Amino acid sequence: MVKRFIMPTIWLLMLMMPGLTAHASELTVEPDRTRLYEGEVLTLTVKGTTEIDINLSNLFDFDISSLPSPDIEKVSSDFEILGRNQQYSIRTINGDMVGEITWTYQLSPRSTGEIVIPALSFKDSISRPVTIEVVDGNPPEQANANRDVFIELSADKAEVYVQEQLILTVRLFFRGNLIRGELSDPQHPNAIIESLGKQRELSSDRNGVRYRVVERRYALFPQKPGSLNLPAIRFEGQTRDPDGSLRFLRDSAELFEIPVKDVPADFSGSTWLPATSLSLAEAGMPPTLNLKTGDNLTRTLSLQANGLPSEALPPLPDSVPDGLRSYPEEPQRNTSVGPDGITSTLTQTRALVPVQAGKLVLPAIRVPWWDTESNSEKVAVIPAQTLNVTTADGAAIPSVSSTDSQNTATEIDRELEATDMSAGPENSRFWQWASIVLAVIWVLTLLAWWRTRRIPPRAPDNTGSAGAETEDAVFEQLLDAAQEGRASTPGLLVRWANLRWPGHNLRSAKDIFAVCPAADLAQELDRLQAHLFSRNHSGGERSNKTWDGSAMTDALKKARKKAGNTPSEAGLPPLYPGNLSV
Repeated sequence: MVKRFIMPTIWLLMLMMPGLTAHASELTVEPDRTRLYEGEVLTLTVKGTTEIDINLSNLFDFDISSLPSPDIEKVSSDFEILGRNQQYSIRTINGDMVGEITWTYQLSPRSTGEIVIPALSFKDSISRPVTIEVVDGNPPEQANANRDVFIELSADKAEVYVQEQLILTVRLFFRGNLIRGELSDPQHPNAIIESLGKQRELSSDRNGVRYRVVERRYALFPQKPGSLNLPAIRFEGQTRDPDGSLRFLRDSAELFEIPVKDVPADFSGSTWLPATSLSLAEAGMPPTLNLKTGDNLTRTLSLQANGLPSEALPPLPDSVPDGLRSYPEEPQRNTSVGPDGITSTLTQTRALVPVQAGKLVLPAIRVPWWDTESNSEKVAVIPAQTLNVTTADGAAIPSVSSTDSQNTATEIDRELEATDMSAGPENSRFWQWASIVLAVIWVLTLLAWWRTRRIPPRAPDNTGSAGAETEDAVFEQLLDAAQEGRASTPGLLVRWANLRWPGHNLRSAKDIFAVCPAADLAQELDRLQAHLFSRNHSGGERSNKTWDGSAMTDALKKARKKAGNTPSEAGLPPLYPGNLSV
């Protein structure tokens, strides 16, 4: 009903208004503020008027975009024009239809200091120049309270060692509803930067103003000593005002300079490990350390560090005494992130099989590291342990195999002689017969062992049982690991060599090259170790070169061919280890 009365009135007014000529008026330029900080966005409002000729012939063809606009391009040398908006209204002045047009521009200053917005012109109207002061740096907190968006940066430490973890917190404060927004991530060519999980969203009050906050946390690991200067963190976004107009938001902030200290001269370790905590753990060892020959012992060593990525953890020593066969598995590295930083773990598991009775000593494991909280060197230790190994039938050998069986028999004879001197005639005769029986048993055992040495070795079973490990399969795994440069390559090399040349009890690459000399393979293995674990002392930076394993795979194939196309006929391992005399 209301529309029926309004529409005829509008048509009547239009019929009564003839086309008029241009009407000159003042052009006004109003910035939202005359002082702003670098990175902020200035809102510039320009208002002007113009006569509008609207009649029945052009009523439906009228387009607001066809209206002229001020020569805003004059400010392009000093400001980046991020956005522009245009609104108009029509009113009647002295019988003339006059359009009032408002242009809104979002301007980002290109430099600091005093910048003059020159006089703008619109038709016959000219505005007055306006001076804007752009201040270098970040606004203080009091100034932040009056802004629509701002960034705050903070770090958990004022200085760090090279490769030490630095926690960077980035907080974005904004008001209103963001239509879009982009917050940059920290970057630096001489630092490893890891995001610590997903961003948090919360709210905060600053001087009575309610802000929405986006918080992100990062772990930074500077790789070179000196000073760490991060590029500015920047934000760009858009918000919509209550009147429906779009407004650009922009801000940037820089972190203070972080001094990065070099590795202390008094650090005794070979691998620099700055951490808040580091520990060694062991699992799988029997509580009493009592074993029998042939038992399968699975020993697991774990190195855990807070404040270091898992790639920085060095491999643990793998030396074992003679009398133990070692079968290592591929090391497992794991890194977990949280709001307080990075926690990493290196786990090494190996199967240990005692093949020699006696007391076998597992050497102590020591890992020096630098405690960044106490600023001092500490050492994580797993003490040395002695395994008491008996033969499978339960007969214990009281000492390490340094005493052979002949010396043992001589020692027994001496004991018997001492017993004979202190005993009576009957006891003396009894011990004489006992000595003869023991000597006969010893001779029979020696003959039985000699016969087993003369029996030819059994031919290998080509069919294999279900789940048996073949030399060809392990060699294929070794080739794949060498081609990709994986840390499991040395362990796979030992496994393959024991299958290729059984009976040699190979425990390391040194043992392999003693059986089958291969200078080119040894050189490629050293190159792989350097690629995986070497770090220079001053910076600790790992090599960024991509691993090319073609040379190592060629050396492996050459070594295998050099030893023959079939596995060595060394036969099965001997019934008794070579260093245990009988």
